[in-house]
Amino acid sequence: MDINIHASFLPHDDPDAALAFYRDVLGFEVRNDVGYEGMRWITVGPADQPRTSIVLQPPICDPGVTEDERRLIAEMMAKGTYAGIVFSTPDVDGTFAKLEAAGAEIVQEPIDQPYGVRDFAVRDPAGNLLRIQEPS
Repeated sequence: MDINIHASFLPHDDPDAALAFYRDVLGFEVRNDVGYEGMRWITVGPADQPRTSIVLQPPICDPGVTEDERRLIAEMMAKGTYAGIVFSTPDVDGTFAKLEAAGAEIVQEPIDQPYGVRDFAVRDPAGNLLRIQEPS
């Protein structure tokens, strides 16, 4: 089989803040920005990886989600436990310095992990946990 990751999804609760973070802080290109019935989906990705995208979506877009579930999702997003993604970089310390200087919410400074990577963690404006690793 030949299978690739085409898109992954992360929730946002403020499309303008999400756009500013992923475009202006992480440097991703915007591939699509679609609004529908008061909601907004923004597709971003690294410029040098045109076939891999992240879709930033409103967490309430599924009509099957109950009001209780919406409240729980909002609580989990606020705690940073609802969604996350892992990125890689060849220079974790340099990337950390740039994100810290840009005002990103730092969760963990760069550290050598026992499983063979050096990484750090930040949160995006919606609370999603982003780990950025430098593979060994």
